[in-house]
Amino acid sequence: MSAGFGEDDQVDAVTARGRDWPCLQQFIVFLENKVGALHELLRKVERDDLKIMALSILDSSDSAIARLITNSYERTRELLKLSGLPFTECEVIGVLLPDVDQPHSNICGCLMSAELNVHYVYPLMYRRDRRGAVAVYVDDVDEALRVLKEQQHEFVTEDDLLEYDDMFG
Repeated sequence: MSAGFGEDDQVDAVTARGRDWPCLQQFIVFLENKVGALHELLRKVERDDLKIMALSILDSSDSAIARLITNSYERTRELLKLSGLPFTECEVIGVLLPDVDQPHSNICGCLMSAELNVHYVYPLMYRRDRRGAVAVYVDDVDEALRVLKEQQHEFVTEDDLLEYDDMFG
């Protein structure tokens, strides 16, 4: 189910935006830092029968930023537009943790060897073959995909999340 991507692979514009593209769409939702704001966002998403696959919160004294990945990019985008909440979108790389002693270090080491800057990493509520996964945000997605594929890392795609039915797989 995971899609590969390499330097020699040709990707047309339709495929690049499709669910088989080896990146995940992350929503960055801006919230007031007040009691109940996060709860309201999560309630809206889950009420629409969407599964939250990843969530990371960054707060300050007057605002909060919720990074959110769900099992359906299109439905979540529509929901957020209709809700009127301010949000942006960006691509993150979903990487299955390798079956090695230090899986997180292994992924970061691959990216560091290519001199790629990792801005942040957070866990995905996704498992395959008893292995977890992480969402990685880097400054050069194409180069990161090339390096990770070269080192035989497996990606988590939008299709994987859409079809995923077992939170504890």
